[in-house]
Amino acid sequence: MSDLLNDLVPAPRPDSNKGSYSAKDIEVLEGLEPVRKRPGMYIGGTDERALHHLASEIIDNAMDEAVAGHASHIKIHLDADGCATITDNGRGIPVDPHPKYKDKSALEVILTTLHSGGKFSGKAYATSGGLHGVGISVVNALSDVLVVEVARDKSLYRQEFSRGLPKGKLERVGAAPNRRGTSVRFHPDPQIFGEKAQLKADALYRFSRSKAFLQKGVEIRWSCDPSLLDKDSKTPAEAVLHFPGGLADSLQETIAGESLVTPILYAGEASFPDDQGRMEWAIAWLDQADASVSAFCNTIPTPLGGTHEQGLRSGLTRALKGFGELAGNKKAGNVTPDDVMGAARSLLSVFIREPQFQGQTKDRLTSSHVTRLVDNAIKDQLDHWLAQHPKEAKALLDNVVLRAEERQRRRQAKESARKTATSRLRLPGKLADCSRSNRADTEIFLVEGDSAGGSAKQARNRETQAILPLRGKILNVASATVDKLRANQELSDLSQALGVGLGRQFKLDDLRYERVIIMTDADVDGAHIASLLMTFFYREMRPLIEAGRLFLAMPPLYRLSQGGKVIYARDDNHKDELIAETFKANAKIEISRFKGLGEMSSPQLKVTTMSPATRQLLQVRLDDFRADAMGLGAEAETAEADSHQQSERVEQLVEDLMGRKPERRFAFIQENAAFAEDLDI
Repeated sequence: MSDLLNDLVPAPRPDSNKGSYSAKDIEVLEGLEPVRKRPGMYIGGTDERALHHLASEIIDNAMDEAVAGHASHIKIHLDADGCATITDNGRGIPVDPHPKYKDKSALEVILTTLHSGGKFSGKAYATSGGLHGVGISVVNALSDVLVVEVARDKSLYRQEFSRGLPKGKLERVGAAPNRRGTSVRFHPDPQIFGEKAQLKADALYRFSRSKAFLQKGVEIRWSCDPSLLDKDSKTPAEAVLHFPGGLADSLQETIAGESLVTPILYAGEASFPDDQGRMEWAIAWLDQADASVSAFCNTIPTPLGGTHEQGLRSGLTRALKGFGELAGNKKAGNVTPDDVMGAARSLLSVFIREPQFQGQTKDRLTSSHVTRLVDNAIKDQLDHWLAQHPKEAKALLDNVVLRAEERQRRRQAKESARKTATSRLRLPGKLADCSRSNRADTEIFLVEGDSAGGSAKQARNRETQAILPLRGKILNVASATVDKLRANQELSDLSQALGVGLGRQFKLDDLRYERVIIMTDADVDGAHIASLLMTFFYREMRPLIEAGRLFLAMPPLYRLSQGGKVIYARDDNHKDELIAETFKANAKIEISRFKGLGEMSSPQLKVTTMSPATRQLLQVRLDDFRADAMGLGAEAETAEADSHQQSERVEQLVEDLMGRKPERRFAFIQENAAFAEDLDI
């Protein structure tokens, strides 16, 4: 056995310590160190959205007190120095010594210890947005200043923290006979978010307003320093946010001036059986297809939807199909959730015990039992609503059935028009094809991931633009074997979508689209994916490039706005040029950076990257390579016109950069280092 192990395991080099790995290499992060080390794990990153997530955590704690019936108002104030103060008149964080940490108050434990709080057992809060006991402690860890004041038992207590550490013990600072609740004042740490990062009054006001709609019994008192507001800002310096109608008030405000299928909103509340929670909703069906669903769980926004949204779609569909059957409308049986929701503007809020979310930022609700609860409640309530409003019910059913018929006609027309072109193909299921029967002016966008694919499908022109999502970085065909290439499902799907074979089997006349457009994120990973795709097309579909049919999309990296003016920048240099040449020098400029295509809204993606009227494309060509950029020397430029030598140079470049030998890439980098710019990353 020992001989066998000696054969399998190479002996370590006795004269080298490089690559050593022992107990001393194991780090143990204590307290709130993990949060400061990896803030993205807790708040999703360090960008503007994550910065405002800090405020939302504190506001959510105050809202939990209001939802539980212990607080009637919440004060939110933003100072000129960027400090936010959130105050509620709830029970106040406990200040007595913690039974496990007798030298610390419960308040200090909550502020300095991950996974501590009163929301685990369900005794202190029946429903809450906080689940893991990390919210306020994460805010503490990522703030250079945080001050907590608690009014309890007619006394006022105070404790200060900095970057997660207490600056002193909890102190009783005086009497508070007519006051109760918690006040948290914090300032985001510039070491984490950058020196220029600051909470925005507009964003914080919109968030506060949405919370007031969600809990119609609570009053939110908003204020901010007037210096934080732009001249054209619609955000008030002071406001009292109180909406007795809840979600119905919010929806009514949103659809003002819109043409509706039914003038009466479908809005209401319902309690789940066995004390499992409750829900509130408001829905309006518009004449124009401008659908949206805003869903919340325990006042936490869930922009990616989840099980509560699935229940809403299912319950509405079942009720309308049932009503159609009772009304003798045989076409109602063909209605799908997409037909029902296709022109619906919906708000949904659920309150449940111990919800399960996808990730700490809680973008998607995953509690499986909620689908059934919402489905049944919505169906029962809509059954009654349809019976009580027969005129509106008929108009709604007719509209939904019409949408179903239009959907079926589009599908039949698409299948019929493209039958000849697709009869020889097995198109991949994830391809969202275009509807035009011939390839004139058609194009297919190759996008990275389902998230970007979803945005692109909404932004596209369905007649001429097809979308094929790819799963991240594809196979590098320059270093792969032929067998591995032929067995790769992602590349097989791509060739089938294009309608062409690979290598010698490629025929340009069989190409199903006039243009093939690679659309990846405007970052290093996106450039890598684009390089892999260009390598694939060069090696396996070179005539497509020679015919000028391959393009690169140019999505922006930044959105710049000042007043009512909005423009987009491709990269850092373009951003600096636009700031210097386009905007007023002394006015505030809002700058937001897109993480990727999936983060852009469909209208933004359409106008910046996909619409032929406003976009820019880079054509991939084989005749513009400079010899000196390939490390071949000046003497090679004299032979630039020779197509054979040009082909050899391109082949050498592809092999150097994408081939199997890393030493050739290393040599290329060394030879061309002088041409590289200093990158500020």
